[in-house]
Amino acid sequence: MRLSEIKTQHLVYRRATGFTLIEILLVIVIILLLAGAMVVFVLPQQKGAEVSTTRLMLNQISGALDTYRLNLGHYPTEEEGGLAALVKKPTFENERMAEKWQGPYVKPGTVLEDPWGNSIRYEPVDLSLEENKSALPYRLYSVGPDGQSDTEDDIKIATSTDDADMAAPSSGEDQ
Repeated sequence: MRLSEIKTQHLVYRRATGFTLIEILLVIVIILLLAGAMVVFVLPQQKGAEVSTTRLMLNQISGALDTYRLNLGHYPTEEEGGLAALVKKPTFENERMAEKWQGPYVKPGTVLEDPWGNSIRYEPVDLSLEENKSALPYRLYSVGPDGQSDTEDDIKIATSTDDADMAAPSSGEDQ
């Protein structure tokens, strides 16, 4: 009989050390409240961080393009590979031009993509056709989260024509 009393006491002790259903439900409610707070307060900040990161990347690439122009006398052309010319030495027909290339002009390992996985767009512009002669001789932009060009969510590098827009920010993200 003594053995059965020991087993009964052991089972009673074992049941007393477990969690009750109320305690488990309370922990689940607390976890859900924390997750809800994260959705409300943290996730909206991510969108702003992605836009800021893209703007910083565009400014970095713009500086690299300017350095490229200082070394070679012109901005990269499509024949030279566009933005790829900042990372990898293009093949030049003229050996003297090849000697002037002192790249890479961006940090090694830099991916020329925005946070949404879209490649950064670089389009040389012929300033002789442009009305505003003080504009940059290229367009440098990200297509933004929607992946579509020429929409409101595009993120462009500020040019001298955009400086007036920078003084009075609009509700869009295309500054």
